[in-house]
Amino acid sequence: MELQFMSDYPHSHMDRRPNKRPRLAWDPSHTPKAQSGIYYGQEVGNVSSFGHSRVPQDHGNLYVKEVAQRGSPPWRDDDKDGHYMFELGENLTTRYKILRKIGEGTFGQVLECWDREAREMVAIKIVRSIKKYREAAMIEIDVLQLLGRYDRSGGRCVQLRNWFDYRNHVCLVFEKLGPSLFDFLRKNHYRSFPVDLVREIGRQLLECVAFMHDMRLIHTDLKPENILFVSPEYIKVPDYKYLQVAPWSSRDGSVYKRLPKSSAIKVIDFGSTAYERQDHNYIVSTRHYRAPEVILGLGWSYPCDIWSAGCILVELCSGEALFQTHENLEHLAMMERVLGPLPQNMLKRVDRHAEKFVRRGRLDWPEGATSRESIKAVMKLPRLQNLVMQHVDHSAGDLIDLLQGLLKYEPSQRMTAHEALRHPFFTRDQFRRS
Repeated sequence: MELQFMSDYPHSHMDRRPNKRPRLAWDPSHTPKAQSGIYYGQEVGNVSSFGHSRVPQDHGNLYVKEVAQRGSPPWRDDDKDGHYMFELGENLTTRYKILRKIGEGTFGQVLECWDREAREMVAIKIVRSIKKYREAAMIEIDVLQLLGRYDRSGGRCVQLRNWFDYRNHVCLVFEKLGPSLFDFLRKNHYRSFPVDLVREIGRQLLECVAFMHDMRLIHTDLKPENILFVSPEYIKVPDYKYLQVAPWSSRDGSVYKRLPKSSAIKVIDFGSTAYERQDHNYIVSTRHYRAPEVILGLGWSYPCDIWSAGCILVELCSGEALFQTHENLEHLAMMERVLGPLPQNMLKRVDRHAEKFVRRGRLDWPEGATSRESIKAVMKLPRLQNLVMQHVDHSAGDLIDLLQGLLKYEPSQRMTAHEALRHPFFTRDQFRRS
């Protein structure tokens, strides 16, 4: 399917990131008991048909038992936002049994299900029954099938096992993975990852980005929520550094921090992926990871993924998002505070929507700030070098140099993914071990 409707897809919802980011996946402490019921129905391929039927008297108990295990739940109306309504323990078609909800987002919900045919746990993304989200889901299916044909090892991007249309909901069946990077950070009280783990995650992320860019695809929504560990397993280790700055932490057990047993990751959520040849004038990326050219309305391409990757690496090193903001001018001011002034040639080319951010050839800051709190939020940010030095005990010089290449303002001067993978931050480690 050609992606002819991509330019019509409304991306404005991406700008409304909540102050407190929602839990999107993984809560191992929550293992609800399955519920069962007796329902009637039949699903074949991508077509669903439903109806109540009478139980044959001569097969009474056996038939009821089989229907309870294999049948479909009763028809329910979606909620007011178009989300699929379900109960735990029910079936999603006769093939999948719903065990628990593991995620929720603008697109819909993600359910952990048992695949009776493949005899494995899967994650099923059930998209809201609203046209624009159904269209985005079809884009994602198209992209995942394309990536899957060229990534046969499944080592970079999440694997699409199956998809079907059920009661007006597009359902995407994925391999079951572990927690997102964001959820792992949250469970760790937003403490930073060791720099060697950041190196391994960064290498894999940039390999995925390089692979997508080679395929002429731009992800456009890279963020810690969209990067998942392959395995949910972790170990707990003492965190003496945290205990020194937060002595009360010993009371709630946070003196220990989690480390993943495996550093293997996969990138998910390709519903906003764009082809290189398409119009690139609309807003993309979740706020915290949005590149300056997107905010300034200068158009965007592959480098917007590179900027997002740089922001992600800083977040893994520090434990917190680099740019914690919800408005454009403050966001640009934060960039200048961390990375230095925006280039004059970019400010001269801003589109009509971004003209209000520029005054007399420079960013209209702090004059254009909406509040004193906004100015304080910008002023408290350190320079990039100081931020990294606060959290990284070795390889800081290489990491700072890499980040300065990933976070260059001018997209044409920003590193490519392939160039980044050849940076000493990644290659010097190989030489040390050889």
